[in-house]
Amino acid sequence: MAARIEDALTWLQGQRGAMEALLERLVAQNSFTQNRAGVEAVANVVAGQLRTLAMDVELRPSHHYGPHVLFTGRAAGAPVFLLGHTDTVFPPGTFEGFRREGDRARGPGVFDMKGGLVVMLFGLAAAKRAGVLERVAVRGVLVSEEEVGSPESQPVIRAHAAGAACALGFESGRPGDLVVTRRKGVASVRVEARGVAAHAGNEHEKGKSAIWSLARFVDRAQSLTDYARGLTVNVGTIAGGTTKNTVPDAASCEVDLRFETVADGQALREAVEAAARDAAIPGTALEVTPGAWRDPLERTPASSALAKEYGDCQRECGLGQGEAPLAGGGSDACTTGAAGIPTIDALGARGKAFHTLAEEVDLGSLVAKASALARFLARRAG
Repeated sequence: MAARIEDALTWLQGQRGAMEALLERLVAQNSFTQNRAGVEAVANVVAGQLRTLAMDVELRPSHHYGPHVLFTGRAAGAPVFLLGHTDTVFPPGTFEGFRREGDRARGPGVFDMKGGLVVMLFGLAAAKRAGVLERVAVRGVLVSEEEVGSPESQPVIRAHAAGAACALGFESGRPGDLVVTRRKGVASVRVEARGVAAHAGNEHEKGKSAIWSLARFVDRAQSLTDYARGLTVNVGTIAGGTTKNTVPDAASCEVDLRFETVADGQALREAVEAAARDAAIPGTALEVTPGAWRDPLERTPASSALAKEYGDCQRECGLGQGEAPLAGGGSDACTTGAAGIPTIDALGARGKAFHTLAEEVDLGSLVAKASALARFLARRAG
């Protein structure tokens, strides 16, 4: 086995061109979460690649988004579970195309996380070439709506990951190739204010301003942020009113909540609901509608040991190793971690500026990152 994996890793060294070509193909296809056809196109490309690795592949339909890609290898036993997503945050026309600039490439999703998909696929290809996939069980899910909190795919992930020995997330790599073992939980709520409209000049006293109530709520909600405890509240969007000379009868906002423990998240959401009750001026009402919820990824002895195991494989491939600081952003690794599966994340390509128009990936990291996955699977195969 040792000789075969080394031969496979030598083969992988010659695959950078093929990896870049696949990355360009994925990035060139817009796959904004709400672009169902675009996400499905990316899912079909990835599913085709997985089928060449003798994986059983299912495109699981979604009610509101593109299909999720479920895949299963042929070996028996508790599987290594792989996580990723096919969607991006960029609507069509806002950030398009794939551009190489030396050892860097820019484009929508090139770092988050189409680079990670390429790393995963070529790591699996090297493992198959070495005969590893005949000896170690592999399963995985690539979801279509991770960027909006995986509202439909969380149950799919939990079901397909049941019984897994460990879970590996191929989200954007961190500086120094540090492995993520901790992520904040994420929740969202929508707050709608209802008031009474009136002419702002002739009958101002008859009006009940929805915007005034919502503004009072915003101030109370934002003050719930507690950096020492890792709690943040962000009112990210706000809308309301019709004209400047009309007392507004409707307003709304979207609120993002971050937290380090499930208990803190539940308490924070309850505090936001209380803030809404307290903020309403007489004659108005504020309604809070809970949105997506994602548990935090909490570090455990098992996940720390997994990070060390994977980090050793990274080091042997010329990469860094170690655990990253707490990550503020959630991912699907939170779902497997909450299910009790030892989970690590951020095993994808190096890069920077995800979710911005400056997003880029380090093309020179693709081969080494894929090699680390292949070596890890070989170790698991014995």
